[in-house]
Amino acid sequence: MAAKRRLKLATSNRASEKLASILTATSALIVAAALFFILGDVFAKGLSGLNFEFLTEETSDAGRGGGIFPIIVSTVSILAIAIAVALPLGLGTAIYLSEFSRRNPFTAQVVRNSLDVLAATPSIVFGLFGNAIFCRMMGLGYCLLAGGLTLACMVLPIMIRTLEVSLRRVPDDYRFAASSLGLSRTRLTLSILLPCALPGLIVGIVLGVGRVLAETAALLFTSGYVDRMPGSWLDSGRTLSIHIYDLSMIVTGGEPNAYKTAVVLIGLLLLINGTTLMIVQTWKRRLR
Repeated sequence: MAAKRRLKLATSNRASEKLASILTATSALIVAAALFFILGDVFAKGLSGLNFEFLTEETSDAGRGGGIFPIIVSTVSILAIAIAVALPLGLGTAIYLSEFSRRNPFTAQVVRNSLDVLAATPSIVFGLFGNAIFCRMMGLGYCLLAGGLTLACMVLPIMIRTLEVSLRRVPDDYRFAASSLGLSRTRLTLSILLPCALPGLIVGIVLGVGRVLAETAALLFTSGYVDRMPGSWLDSGRTLSIHIYDLSMIVTGGEPNAYKTAVVLIGLLLLINGTTLMIVQTWKRRLR
């Protein structure tokens, strides 16, 4: 009798595992199919008219004609500002949370809860915050600098969490060995922990880059949407995502260039992700 029960239970477990595997595989296929459907639609409608002139010419006729060179310059400028501001702040906070917060767990918990709230905050709220603080209170107006600072606030939660997890995954044996050799906490962090956590650092930067490149709502309130070439970081400018939104939703007859711009944006994301993957794999091989 007991053997029959065990056999029945084992059969039931195998059936449950098979059903779970089928559901998991189906979910993954649905997600992959949705991705390929979107990419196929964008590339089918955007690759036909994409050429070198489109990447190097000025925009004209409200974006219906010309190229997107000023848009690319504005996008890269905002990206550089956001990463340059968020990286040192995120790295310092992640090091504090993973290495120096054990003596004050209450403060660390407050910081983590604050990061969770920031990560769940809608981008439009960041846009209103950036408009109130950077554009009005600091007197920057609609400019690339205000947009970059706003996006830096947005990517901080993702970057800090990723870096913290990477630092915590470094084996404690490294810390014990450094302590036995008399290394200071600063030397331990700079010489041992950060090199070991470099893949996680790169992943955090890539996630931040993806958030910056895809953001639209927050930049409408901070960097503006002027399509001319910016003369400095204090000039207004539009990013690739804003350009796509403007051509597809506002400008009549702008859809062809919107699709071409979308191809450029997706290609830029794929290039960044591919380059990052190569760097991470090379670094892992060196550590071995």
